Amino acid sequence: MKLLYLFAFVVLSKPALFAGEATRKKLISVSENIRVEAWEQVGPVGPAGGAQWSVRKSTLHGGKQEGVDIIEVDNGRLRFTVVPTRGMSVLSLSAGDARIGWRSPVQEVVHPRYINLQSRGGLGWLDGFNEWLVRCGLESNGLPGTDTFTNNQGNEANMDLTLHGKIGNIPASEVEVAIDAEPPHRIRIRGRVDERMFYGPKLELWTEISTEPGADSFCVTDIVTNRGAESQEFELLYHTNYGKPLLNEGSIFLAPVARVTPLNEHAARSIDRYPHYAGPTPGFVEQVYCIHPLHDGKDRTLVALSNKAGDLAVSLRFSVKELPYFTLWKNTNSEVDGYVTGLEPGTNFPNNRRIERKFGRVPKLAPGESHRASIDFAIHHGVESVQGVAKEIAAIQGQIKPVLDSSPEKKD
Repeated sequence: MKLLYLFAFVVLSKPALFAGEATRKKLISVSENIRVEAWEQVGPVGPAGGAQWSVRKSTLHGGKQEGVDIIEVDNGRLRFTVVPTRGMSVLSLSAGDARIGWRSPVQEVVHPRYINLQSRGGLGWLDGFNEWLVRCGLESNGLPGTDTFTNNQGNEANMDLTLHGKIGNIPASEVEVAIDAEPPHRIRIRGRVDERMFYGPKLELWTEISTEPGADSFCVTDIVTNRGAESQEFELLYHTNYGKPLLNEGSIFLAPVARVTPLNEHAARSIDRYPHYAGPTPGFVEQVYCIHPLHDGKDRTLVALSNKAGDLAVSLRFSVKELPYFTLWKNTNSEVDGYVTGLEPGTNFPNNRRIERKFGRVPKLAPGESHRASIDFAIHHGVESVQGVAKEIAAIQGQIKPVLDSSPEKKD
């Protein structure tokens, strides 16, 4: 869905927009030459009290994470860590004793200076891949390969596209924390990440990652804007990743589905079991499924991942107008090699951009035009809560029988 306006949080230079905020602290600013090394704010705000919360900014040291900025948010029930240095990714998410993330073989929070996106045939993005949520895009995402572009002489030329694009390895240029003065005192982490070049795309990402004290949910809202004078293609995919304890043998993916298409022939062989998970399996080769989700009649959809016991789940709510496609990535390899699955709403499927363009899944932004995307995440504890979200998904599915394709799309 394309919008010709920006939300108020995009224009951080106008303090009047945030008059209702008790705290507004700028932590990083290219325009003001600011980088706060360490800072913290502890709540609750105001005399009414409420859940004890905190926001802490710090800087990591040692190895490849030297100089990486992180912002840790604890709303009293939910904890997550934002990494401005890595494109405003969310490193980890915890709720109570449950860690809602995964254990990557990549142990450090790798600074982008150590990432060579071209390495290993365009797979260099994986050198830093360990986040719970990382955006893929903005000029392109998906599998590495070649595509065409218009060069500085106005001619069509070939280019190499790397895995999942650049945005996850670009440090944020502006970052601030804002906390609402009025109850429920919503905590907001805002940032701007620029993917720009001369004779190339001029794309701007503004994000707000927010939660309420004591809540078991939070929201990620992004605005992507074309700051160039010509129309510009873009792609945006949210790679959210889950391992133990949420992922285990018998875990299940729940979603209202119109159609499921395997990305390749290998995935096609297991299409009948696409929502079901095995335990850690050494030598497992990833399986990817491209899903067309159903919605509730108001363009909203809901998907979830539940553990085998049915007493722990995570859910994602989003608009199919903003994010019309969904990718399910299954990588149930050995634990040491990365036992993980990805739930990935997006503007496209993770094929190379030239293939997605063929199927009409590469949107364009006119000069100055913006695209908004928002995802509400929630953690569900207990059988009753998990069954509740499962029933909601089943209601959206209704009597519609999903189409399971036995072979991938013909890409050539």
